[in-house]
Amino acid sequence: MTTPERDLMGGLAKGLAVIETFSPDHPRQSISEVAVASGLDRATARRCLLTLAHLGYADYDGKFFTLTPRVLRLGTACLATMPLPQLVQPLLDELSDAIGESSSVSILDGAEIVYVARAAQRKVMSIALMPGSRLPAYCTSMGRVLLAALPEAEARERLGSAPLPRRTPHTLIEPEAILAEIAHVRQQGYAVIDQEVEIGLRSIAVPLTTARRATVAALNLGLPARSEPIEELVARYLPALRDVSTRMREILR
Repeated sequence: MTTPERDLMGGLAKGLAVIETFSPDHPRQSISEVAVASGLDRATARRCLLTLAHLGYADYDGKFFTLTPRVLRLGTACLATMPLPQLVQPLLDELSDAIGESSSVSILDGAEIVYVARAAQRKVMSIALMPGSRLPAYCTSMGRVLLAALPEAEARERLGSAPLPRRTPHTLIEPEAILAEIAHVRQQGYAVIDQEVEIGLRSIAVPLTTARRATVAALNLGLPARSEPIEELVARYLPALRDVSTRMREILR
């Protein structure tokens, strides 16, 4: 259906165009850069950016603008109305049945991950996980995948500057060390956790992306810690996870 021009809000369209110019490759932009990227004139881009900063959706240091985590509320609201759990559940069930391990999908909410779908096999954690369960993002495989999808400045803000709780002797707690690991995850496209959440638990996670490569969720397998090297775990399970991710990308258009 074509909407008459008189019924459209030009200001909203321009504001959204400005937001869409920010990306992992361009997390900090000047007014001139946003104007060029959005196709708007400089004055209009400036008003949009200052409005976003006034409302808390952007930070401004006098020269550059960066989006704040508040923008993610828009994405979270969208995900809340999407049938993501229904779409992914059959694939989770198929994956877990095939390999005999539990699988989950989560989204990022602040500094935590929220489980939205799960296919449980044997229990590998002391707590019962189900849709709606929350865990810290900094020490979970899905959390690191989701943090890696953010610009570094946003990931840093989520983590804060103080050491984080040490859940096990293996947990990375220093923000700089966690950010370095997140950078590694961003480069390789997956995350592996070895007993950082709970002793006896390993996990491996990959992003779930749309056809436009926007990360909307993360998919993982929870595995009991054995003596096998991490490299063997990755070789065994990563292809199956990436297969599900590819199939979901065709659905999440």
